[in-house]
Amino acid sequence: TDLGRRFAERKRCADPECSMLMCRGKAKQDFKGPDCRFVNFKKGEAVYVYYKLTGKPIELWAGSVGSDFGYFPKDLLEINHNYSNEELELPTDVSLTCY
Repeated sequence: TDLGRRFAERKRCADPECSMLMCRGKAKQDFKGPDCRFVNFKKGEAVYVYYKLTGKPIELWAGSVGSDFGYFPKDLLEINHNYSNEELELPTDVSLTCY
């Protein structure tokens, strides 16, 4: 497996499909990702988190801002609401790819 494309071996989700929201937060600063697998946001925007990648020095979370979905560094989010306290650890599957 090409971990460079997949970012991490494991992820934490609220449900087995990783379709339930885990938490919501507010962006602490503007973020522009290096490629299309990342979600861009402006300081103060609401970010919804669906899963958290684990096992890397910089932890990336996956979430949405408006209709955009992608990864972002978790340190840029100030969490203000948790939807689920349950965290399942699952293997990461297919990565998001750029077209």
